[in-house]
Amino acid sequence: MTLLKHLAMLASTLCLTAAQAQTWPAKPVKVVVAFTAGGTTDILARGIGQQLSDKLKQAFVVENKPGAGGNTGTEMVVRAPADGYTLIVNSVGPIAVNPTLYPKLAYNPQTDLVPIVQIADVPNVLVVHPSVPVKSFDEFVAYAKAHPGKLNYASTGIGTSSHLSGFILGKRAGVEATHVPYKGADGLRDLLAGRVQFMFATIPSVKQHITSGGLRALAVTSLKRSRSMPEVPTVAERGFPGFEAGSWFGFFAPKGTPPEVVSTLNKAVNEIVAVPAMEAQLIKEGADPVGGSPEQFGKFVQSEFEKWRVIVRESGATVE
Repeated sequence: MTLLKHLAMLASTLCLTAAQAQTWPAKPVKVVVAFTAGGTTDILARGIGQQLSDKLKQAFVVENKPGAGGNTGTEMVVRAPADGYTLIVNSVGPIAVNPTLYPKLAYNPQTDLVPIVQIADVPNVLVVHPSVPVKSFDEFVAYAKAHPGKLNYASTGIGTSSHLSGFILGKRAGVEATHVPYKGADGLRDLLAGRVQFMFATIPSVKQHITSGGLRALAVTSLKRSRSMPEVPTVAERGFPGFEAGSWFGFFAPKGTPPEVVSTLNKAVNEIVAVPAMEAQLIKEGADPVGGSPEQFGKFVQSEFEKWRVIVRESGATVE
């Protein structure tokens, strides 16, 4: 093949790729969720996905691929074609925690995925079973210190933000409690039954139980109070400045996804979360809408990876 023909073919390919990106989406888009249906990631992905379907006139189809703490679905997207038709709504665990928690991870989410847009911050909330005789965060810390080793706390698994929130509190407050890791929502069921005494859970997963009186909310793990539960103080304001250990959620795509696709999706999600009705719905469900540029999200993701790397190593948690 002559150089001239090769250049002509390359130019033709580039033009075709650009045209495909400009008309994106021209067919249904798969949105992977690396966790089971009904969880916070799934709820956000389906809610935003429906809005994207309406706005961009193509179906955004959510597909749950749980397993290995979110690694199974995340790796599936890492290996997918970078054409804009396989995306993932992911969270702090698979993106920022697991690279340290799983020493043999076969990919690097920091370099193998493209951050597109942050959907929301979702703080964890410290909830206790009503049988625990405390009404405030300060009372809880005092009670836990007076009963070292007597309290058990559930988490959604080793190395999750649920687990590590408890680890950080124990270290900073001098609280001795026994960690009981569960798979997914099983821990919440045992907490509601009183078989464990407290838990750091995402607000959407426990908000209805707080409202009904099944659980008592004591503090949230964000630096600022959650817009969905403004009456609940932060751990930081109750004597532990800088305490921040919540969850967050956003769109990612395989490395090499066309910039035009990233730009289109970023613009659409920003417009969706800014709609007053959508913003109000997210807040009602326990999520604080964020939005922003891909660059802002990328910097945030990197800072989260660096923060959690230190915490995971201090905790000693590892998963093979």
